[in-house]
Amino acid sequence: MDLQKKLEILADAAKYDASCASSGTTKRDSSNAPSTGLGSSGGAGICHSYTPDGRCVSLLKILMTNACIYDCHYCINRRSSDSQRARFTVDEVVSLTLEFYKRNYIEGLFLSSGIIRDPDFTMERVVEVARKLREDHDFRGYIHLKTIPEASQEIIEQAGRYADRISINVELPNQEALDKLAPEKNIERTQQAMGGIRYKIEEDKDRRKTKSKQHAPPVPAKQLPQKLRPYSPAGQSTQMIIGADDSNDQAILQQSNRLYSSYQLRRVYYSAFSPIPDASPILPLKAPPLVREHRLYQADWLLRFYGYSVDEIVPHHAPDLDLEADPKLGWALRNRHAFPIDLNRASKEWLVRVPGLGTRTVGRLLNIRRYTGIRLVDLQKLRVSLKKVLPFIITSDHTPTRHGLDSDQLRARMITPAKPEQLELFLPPVTDRLAKICAVTGQL
Repeated sequence: MDLQKKLEILADAAKYDASCASSGTTKRDSSNAPSTGLGSSGGAGICHSYTPDGRCVSLLKILMTNACIYDCHYCINRRSSDSQRARFTVDEVVSLTLEFYKRNYIEGLFLSSGIIRDPDFTMERVVEVARKLREDHDFRGYIHLKTIPEASQEIIEQAGRYADRISINVELPNQEALDKLAPEKNIERTQQAMGGIRYKIEEDKDRRKTKSKQHAPPVPAKQLPQKLRPYSPAGQSTQMIIGADDSNDQAILQQSNRLYSSYQLRRVYYSAFSPIPDASPILPLKAPPLVREHRLYQADWLLRFYGYSVDEIVPHHAPDLDLEADPKLGWALRNRHAFPIDLNRASKEWLVRVPGLGTRTVGRLLNIRRYTGIRLVDLQKLRVSLKKVLPFIITSDHTPTRHGLDSDQLRARMITPAKPEQLELFLPPVTDRLAKICAVTGQL
């Protein structure tokens, strides 16, 4: 099979993995290196700019192979699927990454793989790609490696030496769901691997802090021995599939909360189950609404940055998120007795709970009220939606009536009607574009 055909198959097979964002990686440039390294996005003259706000860079997203010894029902690459198989060699992935980068098509690599022979053999191939890019070609672009929890801890640790971010997919929120849909996977093994990654990340941070206090002269990254390279500087992430089983949103968010608190994950990604060709008969015939995935991301944000608990977002009597209202508005409507909130007196913890006020806006309001009373005109200048906030706030020139807050019509006024159509999750032309890119490389 020629390289272009492999690329079409393995790029298409990789599209179901959502956990490939690049937020959180450390800035690296070539200022201390003897010569400019490939992929450096912070040095002078580089046309790609590093974004500390978490913008996702352009990545070559592929699998090493879509052949797999596992038989996960929700996966198109499972053992029992009759999909066409392909497999890259280590050198082919390295060559593709370098050639695509040199042509300014990508800024980094996201590499995953089906499991061939056994987990250790597969992870060794994945790690070897990253090692060759870093050590043999001085590649300084972003690398995200998907690891296999069943692989030995030593190999997973090696992955973190070369990758900016590593991730292990939990897939489903509990072992009962895994036993039904992915019988070869074990959530305890996955969490043990995550724990090992967290330990290595924290150990590496402590080592670098100690080293920085010694005021040692900077050493070019290329000259650093493997053990001294930053260990997975962008942390670790995971993904959960939504709608492949009957797990409710409360179970999903409880698992996410445990992962954040226990293993210091940077992100949990939520991927709405998408019906696949040659689907297993035990899978649902219809995909869940994409708005459910969106609501889970909003709820995840509330857990991480707004101080909400899982029980506040999805109470026991309503374990699924409201698809019509965002979780923050849903909490406010269930707790109307806590409102209205005086913007000139309330604490930061209560201000961030007002629908329509984000953490940045709250920070600016706290700064404004140090000098003067907050008025509606200040909210307009900050581009706050008055429609969202007025029923829930008190300002120097606005006090809502209790009748309006208790009105049965408040929910209807606050909810924006959903559009009847939804965008496609995956754009079909992506594999066509990759095929054209591959054709341009000539010798490839």
